[in-house]
Amino acid sequence: MTQDPNDPFDPAAIAAMNGDAAMMAAARRFVSKTFEYGYYRNFKWLGRPIIQYPQDVIALQELIWDYRPTLVVETGVAHGGSAIFYASILELIGGRGEVLGVEVEFREHNKRATREHSLAHRVAVVEGSSVDADVVKQVRAIAAQHERIMVVLDSLHTHEHVLQELREYSPLVKKGGPLVVFGTSVAYVDPDLDLKRKWDIARNPKSALEEFMAENDRFIVDAEMNDKLLITDAPGGYLRCVRD
Repeated sequence: MTQDPNDPFDPAAIAAMNGDAAMMAAARRFVSKTFEYGYYRNFKWLGRPIIQYPQDVIALQELIWDYRPTLVVETGVAHGGSAIFYASILELIGGRGEVLGVEVEFREHNKRATREHSLAHRVAVVEGSSVDADVVKQVRAIAAQHERIMVVLDSLHTHEHVLQELREYSPLVKKGGPLVVFGTSVAYVDPDLDLKRKWDIARNPKSALEEFMAENDRFIVDAEMNDKLLITDAPGGYLRCVRD
């Protein structure tokens, strides 16, 4: 892709940053330490908690703007903030863009707030586990009406769950489309932190992603996006589909 001469994006500086071991270690320490305080819970998008690092929000905006999906599929809706975020970018782009969320525990107050939001007309939610066969069937039926689909996986962060999500939802993404796997940062979290989660530094979204990439040749790591982020909940988790 030819770079706009007015674009301040500097590939050489980004490459140097990624070659700076001290810088990379500092970034990993920052992410690890922020888990202790739930830093990622501090932010809202248009009034709804988004539960993301600000850097990832900017990255997702870039992906949506560049790819122009007609459907964003998100597993793990939580408070609805990220679904509203996707909807807001699609609203700005215009056209038929929609968001399809999957949530196993869509609590009533979050459901109500999402339904009453001004961008609710672009958001639908399938309730149930993202790896439940009936849920997957519903998502595929809706996805069949779209050609440009972006998938974001951000629900249960166990190895087994994420690997199954990757196998079930990756076929929805066609050549050129993005797929994002959140939670790979937990592989770098201080193992002494008691986060009371069902994953650990050995088996988690990162290990699931590695297994998936070894068995699937349709995706590559989006090096440009991954290299420039530095602070992210998805190190190595920004993927690009390279074949249908």
